[in-house]
Amino acid sequence: MGFNLLEKLLPPKNNVFYDCFEDAAKNCNDIAKLFDQAISHGMTGELLVKARTLKHRGSELERETISKLNSTFVTPIDREDIQALATMLNKITKKIVQALMNLNIYRMTSFTEEMLQQSRTILKSTDELIRSVSLLKTISKTKEITASYESMKEIESLGDDILHRAMDKLFSGEFEAIEVIKLRDIYKVLESAMDKCYDVSDAILNIALKNN
Repeated sequence: MGFNLLEKLLPPKNNVFYDCFEDAAKNCNDIAKLFDQAISHGMTGELLVKARTLKHRGSELERETISKLNSTFVTPIDREDIQALATMLNKITKKIVQALMNLNIYRMTSFTEEMLQQSRTILKSTDELIRSVSLLKTISKTKEITASYESMKEIESLGDDILHRAMDKLFSGEFEAIEVIKLRDIYKVLESAMDKCYDVSDAILNIALKNN
């Protein structure tokens, strides 16, 4: 009994929270790659199956993180920060999966230049997300964490520019009403995913500043 209590009092071995975060960030990147594949080469049944698998994996990682949090008394960073990061990372995966699924629901077989640009940008966002999350293990390296935050901020700003161009073109009269509805939905979902990548990076910077 005493040994089990001691395990709960001490921070988890092998930085299990950080491992969960890194797995979740990798999951976000994997679904971003799937979306880009669908845009570049077309939707397939195999892609849809993989997307559902990654969505379930994201939810599993969030539950796993919260479960470890609930069974641990002493944590490497604040408990609310751990819970918030786990939730935000899962939301990124869900947003990109939603965009990919909607490509199939809307029977879309051709894509605008702006959607292609958004796809590349969300890939960049999730690449930087992996870097940002990996720096949590070295929370004292505020210089590196700040640099990652600045990179993510630039990507997020690029995403905003793409969205503004896309929306301007969307309501220019070039598209039929039904196409406007479809494209607007996907543009907005992808933009939300990029915003959430930025939110994670911002949260990590705040955690670093708070713990140094």
